[in-house]
Amino acid sequence: MASRAHDWLKQALRDLEQAEDCRKAGRHEWACFVAQQAAEKSVKALHLYLGQEAWGHVVAKLLQELPQSVVVPGELMDKARVLDNFYIPPRYPNSHPEGAPFEHYGPLQSEEAIRYASEIIDFVRSKVA
Repeated sequence: MASRAHDWLKQALRDLEQAEDCRKAGRHEWACFVAQQAAEKSVKALHLYLGQEAWGHVVAKLLQELPQSVVVPGELMDKARVLDNFYIPPRYPNSHPEGAPFEHYGPLQSEEAIRYASEIIDFVRSKVA
């Protein structure tokens, strides 16, 4: 069976475009969530490229589970941990003490999420031929 790594990476890039569209439209909670999804899909692409499957949604864990031959910079791991905080809270009101999710996210968070996701995608692209 052919590797689907490039399909996952292409979708990650498209998700990143969607995150930017959400940011521009002021839907910062969705920009944060979709940026997390873009990073997650890109790391799963790298796993597939390396001949292994990856399960789960925690970007930092997915990076940790890469083979030892793939050296992930510590700063990138920290950025993955930030993105992991955008998996559930931007979507569910009960993830915050009060208020709807959109009331907890603004340009600062969405710009950071998109930047961090972009860095993770760039890292993956540097490893995938």
